[in-house]
Amino acid sequence: MVKLSSAGLAAAVMLPTCAAFAPASSYLTNTGMKSLVATNMIPAELVTEVPAALLSAADVATNTATAAASSTNLLSFSDQGQNLAGIFFQASLLPYLGFLYFLSFRGNRTPNLGNFGWQYLLLFVLGTIPSGIITKSVYGLSLANVDWLHGGAEALLTMTNVLIVLGFREAMTNPSYSENGSKYGNTPKFVAGGIALAFAATCALGTKLGFEGHSAFLYGIGNLPVDTVTSLPFVMHSEPENALSIPTWAIHCSSVIEFLFAMDIIWKFSETTGNEKWKGLTWGMLPLHASGICACTYHFFYNPSSLQFLVELQAFFTLLGNLTVAIAAYRIADSNGWNLRELNPFPKSEVSPEGIAIDEAAALPYNVMETSESELVLAGKLAALTIGSSYIIKYGELAFDLPFSENGVAAGAMVFGFPAITAFLYYNRGKEETGEGFSLPSFGGKDGEGLSMADVKKFGVSGTLAYVLTELAFWAVAFPVASTALYQTTGHWPDVFNDNSDRAAVLAFIFTGANIARLLVPLRLGAALALAPWVDENIINRGGASEE
Repeated sequence: MVKLSSAGLAAAVMLPTCAAFAPASSYLTNTGMKSLVATNMIPAELVTEVPAALLSAADVATNTATAAASSTNLLSFSDQGQNLAGIFFQASLLPYLGFLYFLSFRGNRTPNLGNFGWQYLLLFVLGTIPSGIITKSVYGLSLANVDWLHGGAEALLTMTNVLIVLGFREAMTNPSYSENGSKYGNTPKFVAGGIALAFAATCALGTKLGFEGHSAFLYGIGNLPVDTVTSLPFVMHSEPENALSIPTWAIHCSSVIEFLFAMDIIWKFSETTGNEKWKGLTWGMLPLHASGICACTYHFFYNPSSLQFLVELQAFFTLLGNLTVAIAAYRIADSNGWNLRELNPFPKSEVSPEGIAIDEAAALPYNVMETSESELVLAGKLAALTIGSSYIIKYGELAFDLPFSENGVAAGAMVFGFPAITAFLYYNRGKEETGEGFSLPSFGGKDGEGLSMADVKKFGVSGTLAYVLTELAFWAVAFPVASTALYQTTGHWPDVFNDNSDRAAVLAFIFTGANIARLLVPLRLGAALALAPWVDENIINRGGASEE
C-alpha cells in the first residue's frame, strides 16, 4: 500500500463524512471516486490507493444517509409521529371516524350537506400530509411558516365549516327541504371538490412555478405595501418574513367565525328536530374551538419555537374534541333508536319493528324556523367579519410589543380565555332556556341517574356475557396500545420478555389506562347494554328458530 501523507490520511478518514453530503448517486466506490476527482472534489493523488475498508465505510455512510433522507421526506409532516403533537393527532382520527358513523345514523335526520361537511374535514387532514412533506423536504420549514401551502390547506378547513353551516341552516329554514331536498343541489359539493383538486394541483406544481418558502398564499392579495405599513402612525414593529398574509389570516379568521356559527346553528337544530341531545354536540365542539384558538394564537406570536407547547396543546384539544363530539353523536344516535343490531352484517331478518320505527322517524319533516336574514346577508356578515378581523390582527398587532415577546403566559390566557367566554355564553343560554346551564352527559338509567350493573343484569346471561366481552375488548387492545405508546416515546418496540424496564413501562401504561377507564364506567356499562341485544340474538339464541 502506498503511504499517505498526514493531509492525505485526514482526507481519507473524512471521506465517509463527505459522502453524507454528496448527491445520492455519488457512491464512493472505485468508480464513484473517479467522478469525485473529475469534479475536483478531492485531489487525484489521494485516490490512487485508498484502503478498501474506508471505501466500504463510505458506501455504508452514503446508503444510510440516503435512506434517512428518504424516510424524512416521507414522514416529515408529523416528525414521524414521535412527538407529543404527532401522537395526539394520530390518536384523534379513530374517535372522529366514530363520530362520523354515529352522526350519519339515519334516525338522526342529519342534513345531507351538513353531514358531508363533517366528512369533508378528512380531506383537510389528508391535505396536510403532502403539504407538510413539501415544507420539510423542500424548504426545511414547518407548514405554519410556508404561507402558500399553509393557506391552501386551511382553505379545506374553511370549506368544511361553510358546508356545515349551509347544510344545517337550510334544513332549519327551508320549508320544502323535507320533500324536495336541498335547493342548492350538488353545487356546494362540486365547489368543495374543485377546491380540493386546486389544492392538490398547487402541491404538485407549486415548487415548479417558483413558489418560495415564504411566498404568500394567493399571491398575498390584499396585503398592504411595506411602505404603507411602516407609515401608519401606530406601527412600532416590522413584520417578520414568516408573518401570515392577509388571505391566510382571512382563512383562519373565517374558520373560527364559521365554527362559532356552526355551534350556534347545531344548538338551534335541537328545536328543529325536537331532540335536546343536539345541544350536547355544541358542547362537544368546544374543545375543537379551543384547538382553532391555539393555532391562531401560535400565528399571532409568529410561530416561535419557544411556544411549541401551543402546537401540542392544539393536538390535545383536537383529540379531546374528537372524543367529545363522538360521545355527543353517540348520544344523539342512541336517543334516535341506534343499537348494535345496526352493526350486524348478517341479521336474522332485514325487517324488524325497531328498524321500521327508525325509518318512520327519519322520514318526519323538520320543524322549520323563521329567519330574519337571507343567505346573502349572512354571507355578507361573515365576509365583513373575516376581512375586518384579518386586517386588525395582521397590522394591529404591530402596534404592540406582546406579539414579539414570546410570552407563554399571555398565549395560555388567550388559548383558555376565548373558549371560556364561549362556554360561559352557552352556559347562560342553556340556563335561560331550560333552567340548567350544563350537566354531565348520562348514558341511560332511570330518571337520569346513570347506569349500574343492575341494569346490565336485567338482560340475564346476555347482559353478563356482553359485559364480559366489553372488558375483554379493553384488555385485548391494552397491550398493543401500550406497546405502540412506548414505541412512539422511545423509538423501539418493547421487549417484555428480556427487558425489565420495557416490561415495567408497558404495565405502567396499561395500569394508567385501566384507571382512566374506571372514570368511564357509565360509558362501559352503556356499551355492554347496547351489546346485550346483539349477544342475545347472535350468540345465545343464534341457533333458535326464527320468528314467523
